[in-house]
Amino acid sequence: MEKYITAFIDAFMNSVQWTWNSILFEVPWYINYFWGLTAISLLVWGLEMVFPWRKNQAVFRKDFWLDGLYMYFNFFVFAIAISGFYKLLGLIFGDLGISTKSLTIIDISGLPMWAQLVIFFILLDFVQWFTHVLLHKYPFLWKFHKIHHSVKEMGFAAHLRYHWMENIFYKPLKTIGVMILGGFEPEQAYIVHFFAIAIGHLNHANIKITWGPLKYILNNPVMHLYHHSYVLPKGSYGVNFGISLSVWDYIFKTNYIPEDSGTIEIGFPGDEKIPKNFFGQIFYGFGKRK
Repeated sequence: MEKYITAFIDAFMNSVQWTWNSILFEVPWYINYFWGLTAISLLVWGLEMVFPWRKNQAVFRKDFWLDGLYMYFNFFVFAIAISGFYKLLGLIFGDLGISTKSLTIIDISGLPMWAQLVIFFILLDFVQWFTHVLLHKYPFLWKFHKIHHSVKEMGFAAHLRYHWMENIFYKPLKTIGVMILGGFEPEQAYIVHFFAIAIGHLNHANIKITWGPLKYILNNPVMHLYHHSYVLPKGSYGVNFGISLSVWDYIFKTNYIPEDSGTIEIGFPGDEKIPKNFFGQIFYGFGKRK
């Protein structure tokens, strides 16, 4: 028991120290996610101001500061809070004889670095796409995902506005994805992570980008806006589930872009019942609501 308690505390404190060192620029720039997130956010926000798609939308749009709070809470504060639990689970699985090699299907460690990064990116993106579908399909998961869809004006920071329970669903499945690769994460995986942050910000931004012929591969703001549409195709529980890649939606026929004016209403029926404040939202989904 002492081993587990010590591991829990050490993981928590190491996560706190790493985040603090990042803020103080004591972490190499290429793995400094605090300032990397900040820089990408400022860049995409600048693009929104210079090239706005919905020109009547304010620079400080509805819930701008709330979504900004979510960005840093979900990316850092909550990650610190649960770091000890994941370390604890890793030790328990290890004691049960379950290792990172247990689910290995392909070992990419011997491939060229560029190939490792491509495979790592594609596999994790598919796992996220699949998880995203589940968040919409099953009521138990949807009640938490509603927080993300309660956004009423789209902007870059809406990317990371989501209920902390989504991390509980995503993290284990992403870990399984890494285990499929032999438990191996490429040395330059930070390239994939920063790219995912950038494309996610752009997909939620008030910018009209379609990527031309690459729209069948890369997700884009026009496609993703319809994912947030208040009105969905009849009988559908959602469309355009792509995270970084749109290809999964075209493969599995969940793509839907009827027009590209950017003027549609977003949200979902009943979104007025979602709490308007941060603390009300992070505790939303537990227990029965009237």
